[in-house]
Amino acid sequence: MYIIIAIIAFGLLIAIHEFGHFIVAKACGVKVNEFSIGMGPTLLKKQGGETLYSLRLLPIGGFCAMEGEDEDTGDERAFARQSAWKKALILVAGAAMNFILGFIIVAVIYSSAAAFTTNEVVGTAEGFKYAENGIEVGDRIYSIDGHRVFYSSDFSTYMQRAGSTVDMVVIREGEKVTLRDYGLKPEKYADGVRYGLNFGVVEADAWQKIKYTGYTTYNFVRMVWMGLSDLVTGAAGLRDMAGVVGIVGEINNMGHEVEEQQSRRAAIEQVMYLVAFIAVNLAVMNLLPIPALDGGRIFFLVINLIIEGIFHKKLDPKYEGYVHAAGMVALLGLMAVIMVSDIMKLV
Repeated sequence: MYIIIAIIAFGLLIAIHEFGHFIVAKACGVKVNEFSIGMGPTLLKKQGGETLYSLRLLPIGGFCAMEGEDEDTGDERAFARQSAWKKALILVAGAAMNFILGFIIVAVIYSSAAAFTTNEVVGTAEGFKYAENGIEVGDRIYSIDGHRVFYSSDFSTYMQRAGSTVDMVVIREGEKVTLRDYGLKPEKYADGVRYGLNFGVVEADAWQKIKYTGYTTYNFVRMVWMGLSDLVTGAAGLRDMAGVVGIVGEINNMGHEVEEQQSRRAAIEQVMYLVAFIAVNLAVMNLLPIPALDGGRIFFLVINLIIEGIFHKKLDPKYEGYVHAAGMVALLGLMAVIMVSDIMKLV
């Protein structure tokens, strides 16, 4: 069941992303030749006015094929002939729809929440060793090494990524207090390994649900950046990356594990939480300045504006098209490598 949910989820994420491009392109008067969900051989297709709507075999992508994306075809409604602000809106629309979808999924999950943990320290464990010149009961943890802390899980996340000491900012009696080189470490306390702090709980009224939905969605963005940072620094490698096969397998395993330990409802909520994270992940990744991605096209849009401002001429769209074509080949190659890695992990 969870494999089916994962496949449907991927299709939804792709559809909502491409629909974002499609609906904004239509609103801006750009001609859309084909709107496709999936890649590869066509399974179904239907002509609707000037646009061909198609469903393709492989649920690993999709596209909104606009007239004149990579070259000026002479059509006044071609993408290449639109103003910079229209192009930017169309390019950003896909990522925006993924981000909105992630927010909505989290909001639905939190709609049944009874309470949320806060960033306020309401007590310490027996034997807590780090009170002197450090955290006090009543403090609100504001940031750790510059990273904002909204609730207790943020505290755990950034403490685990920190070195032997951290620069921690707390709100104490309405004032910010900085604890520099604070050496708080996980210790074994009566109820297990933790940092010895008990955090407050707030009732999940309508405002708190909206607020914590925003916190969680923002944290998804931060998690993506942390992952990218780890890849750049070498803290993570190919084996830590996952493609469609790996993610579907992870969703399936997590769903069965949570269902066995808790309930089917809890399992579905955990699966949808992961889907929300993937949606935001796609939004962020698509806006990176990488050829063939929306961010790469926005990058070239900025470069074009600079060239036009300095030299009073535009870059020929076909050259940008060559770069994006090469980028697509590279991305497909990377996806293939990751897929092989996913399969090897399953063997």
